[in-house]
Amino acid sequence: MTDLEADLRKAVRGEVGFDVTSRALTTMDASNYRRVPLGVVAPRDADDVAAVLEVCRTHGVPVVPRGGGTSIAGQATGTGVVLDFTRHMNKLLSVDPESRTALVQPGLVLDRLQDAAAPHGLRFGPDPSTHSRCTLGGMIGNNSCGSHSVAWGTTADSVAELAVVTARGQRLRLGQDWAGAPAGLRELVDGELARLRTGFPELPRRISGYALDALLPEHRADVARSFCGSEGTLGVLTEAVVRLVEAPRARALAVLGYADEGAAAEAAAGLLVHRPLTVEGMAADLVPSVAALPRGGAWLFVETGGSSEGEARARAERIVRAADVLDAHVVTDPAGQRALWRIREDASGTATRMPGGTSQPPRAGGGAEAWPGWEDCAVPPRRLGAYLRDFRGLLGAHGLRGTPYGHFGDGCIHVRIDFDLLTPAGIGRFRRFSEELAELVAAHGGSLSGEHGDGQARAELLPTMYGHEMVALFERAKAVWDPDDLLNPGMLVRPAPLDTNLRFSVLPREPVDVAFGYPADGGDFSAAVRRCVGVAKCRTTPSSGAAVMCPSFRATGEEEHSTRGRARLLHEMLAGELVTDGWRSTEVRDALDLCLSCKGCRSDCPVGVDMATYKAEFLHHHYAGRRRPASHHSMGRLPLWLRRVDRVRAAAVVNALASVRPLAALAKRLGGIAPERRIPRVATRTFSRWWEGRNTRGTGDLVVLWPDTFTEHLSPSVGRAAVRVLEAAGLRVALPPTVHLEKPPVGDGRTVALDPVSLLRGRGRVCCGLTYVSTGQLDHARAVLRRTLDLMTPVLETPAPVVVLEPSCAAALRTDLPELLHDDPRAARLASRVLTFAEALERLAPDWRPPALNRPVVGQTHCHQHAVLGDTADRRLREAAGLTGDLSGGCCGLAGNFGFEKGHFEVSRACAEEQLLPSVRQAPREAVVLADGYSCRTQLEQLAGARGRHLAEVLAEALEPESAES
Repeated sequence: MTDLEADLRKAVRGEVGFDVTSRALTTMDASNYRRVPLGVVAPRDADDVAAVLEVCRTHGVPVVPRGGGTSIAGQATGTGVVLDFTRHMNKLLSVDPESRTALVQPGLVLDRLQDAAAPHGLRFGPDPSTHSRCTLGGMIGNNSCGSHSVAWGTTADSVAELAVVTARGQRLRLGQDWAGAPAGLRELVDGELARLRTGFPELPRRISGYALDALLPEHRADVARSFCGSEGTLGVLTEAVVRLVEAPRARALAVLGYADEGAAAEAAAGLLVHRPLTVEGMAADLVPSVAALPRGGAWLFVETGGSSEGEARARAERIVRAADVLDAHVVTDPAGQRALWRIREDASGTATRMPGGTSQPPRAGGGAEAWPGWEDCAVPPRRLGAYLRDFRGLLGAHGLRGTPYGHFGDGCIHVRIDFDLLTPAGIGRFRRFSEELAELVAAHGGSLSGEHGDGQARAELLPTMYGHEMVALFERAKAVWDPDDLLNPGMLVRPAPLDTNLRFSVLPREPVDVAFGYPADGGDFSAAVRRCVGVAKCRTTPSSGAAVMCPSFRATGEEEHSTRGRARLLHEMLAGELVTDGWRSTEVRDALDLCLSCKGCRSDCPVGVDMATYKAEFLHHHYAGRRRPASHHSMGRLPLWLRRVDRVRAAAVVNALASVRPLAALAKRLGGIAPERRIPRVATRTFSRWWEGRNTRGTGDLVVLWPDTFTEHLSPSVGRAAVRVLEAAGLRVALPPTVHLEKPPVGDGRTVALDPVSLLRGRGRVCCGLTYVSTGQLDHARAVLRRTLDLMTPVLETPAPVVVLEPSCAAALRTDLPELLHDDPRAARLASRVLTFAEALERLAPDWRPPALNRPVVGQTHCHQHAVLGDTADRRLREAAGLTGDLSGGCCGLAGNFGFEKGHFEVSRACAEEQLLPSVRQAPREAVVLADGYSCRTQLEQLAGARGRHLAEVLAEALEPESAES
């Protein structure tokens, strides 16, 4: 233990972390930069903050305040001690509806403030796209704005008072009329009045530098306002009184279509006379699908408010009439508006993957990696069109690409550019472009930063915007507040060069030897890990709509258990500086331990981080040649054990033994199973044995029904029900072959081998390899999948689709199979044949109508269905059957082997309690509890005593009764 660590532990009541994990989690924010801190402290109150500053000042160690870590210019990273305000100092202390103010701590997430203000008809005006995870302290530090700034301004416009602790321990209460000003600040301003009155550009989004002009007499010497945007360099915020605004009772969203972004930009300033709430712009290359948008190649999202829906719509339609557009839609439905805003809010992540391009190797979806750094320059709104034309020209001159979007009404543009930040030549071009762009912004009367602050990305170029004399004045102001340069040194004044400390520089240059193919990342595991740019959508605390990501973070609230946190640890593992033992790292293993492999991040993360795959990859290497946990053998090889039980007809014996409590406890202890769990019953008659005893029916299109392990051995009723419904829809059902055939016919589960070699091989069963993949037994998974492809080869020579009832198995076949066996063309062919139960009925029996059930439904969309398969066909099938209501989002928390593993029970239960269990408890008695996944059904049974059923079972029960043979 170092002297610094020991002194901090004595001085503060909050947590002090000098361990590898704590430091690794804070090496980066959402920028291109990386700094390794000495340690992290989570203060409990202002006294702790003062104590940290005193200890660090004694040791000469810098201090960096940090909120949600979503800053994109590097200002939330540092080499000293990082103050993490999200753990304890994260409270809303009070809301005063009369004065329209709130008292908040710096670690409070913005959405929590909005939730508390909403019942009073109030809200906090600024709303960055990271509103679900950014903190008020970070917003004040960066003077954040968001999409509603044309109506409600920047964070500085919403700040009334600030409580701060200076680097030398002074506790100040900042406000107007010099309230809380440190000694020497007023004298500094009084001596520079002329410069302060003429040296700042007039524009709504001027964030760069220090806001010293707020201290002018005509601005009431507002010390609190001047502190906003100082990026943690002047003092440490401990409390804030913020102003709230009246929220419109109703809103309408006018989506205006233009030919291109230039036309949209030219039009934006002219709409401000109509006093809209927002004027946001984006182009087609950032939109996954233009189906929901009006005709055009670029759009303005213009929001209006009113006391009623009619008033808001009338204002929106007035704007449509005044705008010169190709096409327009006005949306008043709140759900429709949320869906459209989600497209805009995800742009900061979506923009990091671009189609085509040459400056970087092919990446996601055939695109290139693009990075922040010039994320939010702002110019006067009337100059935006001209600026964008010049900006595009500059990009072309440097052979770069970027897709501008953002706050067109304020002249503020976000863009991620496909810089090559991996090679010396690319980094040199990054610097030259940055210098020339700074000159271009200044020529248009703009600000280098229009929202997110300067940080390391832009501070070096502030003389281009302000001149050297004004920057020298910034340095003098910093010295008044922080004479020891203790707070966030290298930011705003005396900055580090913009092309140093790049987070990519520590990653290996050669591809890492891995098992998965990572086709979307050119086969490069480093590129896959680089996907995480830190926007931290995975840190959303309450589940948003049907989102799944990230259930373990929502259960624990720990960065280590977020998708971003795990990606950061993998980054540091590849870097080898902090995490020094590579694939053997216990820090990475422990962080991944609570990953449920739900694959929610694959769809919910704006850049498509797939932590389930990264976890499987890590476990594969981590345990190579080493002893594995017992659960990897007991549950990772579950298909093998269940087939052996069936082979010797021992299901009844196993069930009987599992019902004897001491024997069950011993089995769970030996198998690494949570003692709180009940061992599920094994079916005494498997699905395949039932199949062998019936006559094949149906004369329509052939479908091959996949007998997954769960349906085969644990829930055969699901398979039986699916056969009934598929045949009722006129389809002909077969099972995959159980012996290796050189040619068709397609197997039906009873096909007999005729050649001696096949007889010697014996009967086999297809398997998706899911349990092997989730436990990182990738060599076994590959062997199982290759045997499966051998069995399925004759099926692949027919047009027959493969219907998979268990969503997790269907997802494994669609994604894990082709990514793990990327060298076998049969893998992609099989993956392309996979249909869910609902998809099969919709595509192959479009004229069939399900029985009318006319009942409400409750339950949860399976996380793999949400993330990989999609549930559109399921929703249409439920609607056709009269099953009303929406299923909840989130994850059930059992997630295959995860919830059964020792040590995971509490997290598993917490995940279920977030959405699934409350929705079932609150459901009407007649509601149908739907759960297509075996894990979801098991979780419902064990935690709520509720019986969940597969959609096939619900439909089959409503069909005409079958004969006794079935």
